[in-house]
Amino acid sequence: MTAKRDFPVHKARRYLEPGPVVLVTSRWRDKANVMALGWHTVMEFSPSLVGCVISVGNHSFHMIRKSGECVINLPTATLIDAVVGVGNCSGAEVDKFERFGLTPEDASDVKAPLIKECHASFECRLHDDSLIDKYNFFIFEIVRAHVAPTPKHPETIHYTGGGVFVLAGDVVDKRASFRPEMLSLD
Repeated sequence: MTAKRDFPVHKARRYLEPGPVVLVTSRWRDKANVMALGWHTVMEFSPSLVGCVISVGNHSFHMIRKSGECVINLPTATLIDAVVGVGNCSGAEVDKFERFGLTPEDASDVKAPLIKECHASFECRLHDDSLIDKYNFFIFEIVRAHVAPTPKHPETIHYTGGGVFVLAGDVVDKRASFRPEMLSLD
């Protein structure tokens, strides 16, 4: 292994991004919006909680804060150009659905739309707002999930900073190495 070197701490996200880039949709009154988001984390199994950092300067921040809900949509690599485009403009100035060819669909339990082209969509309601003012950290409860049956392991997009993405790689099955009770959590 190569010896480690000092690295700028403000670039640590290159290695620590928590998961795939998602497209978060919101609706407030008669306006819908979509934003790209990479800063999220699963927090609990049941209820199914997800934490998201959404900048107060982001148009979606105010829409989600006021409505108390959103949809977290999981795009695949085929949507990478739309993801980059969505992340590089403001919904206050442009209809991102129209501009990037994304199809909004009605959700079952929230007013924010699903994105038809995404592999999965998770309808969310704000569960805990105690960290929003201090950290812009929203804690959502997933109240309904919609997932395409195939592919089982979609090629997701992971942002490493500086305009560079990594795509989900090969699947490695290590189930035989797990204690059975640990597998029941899946």
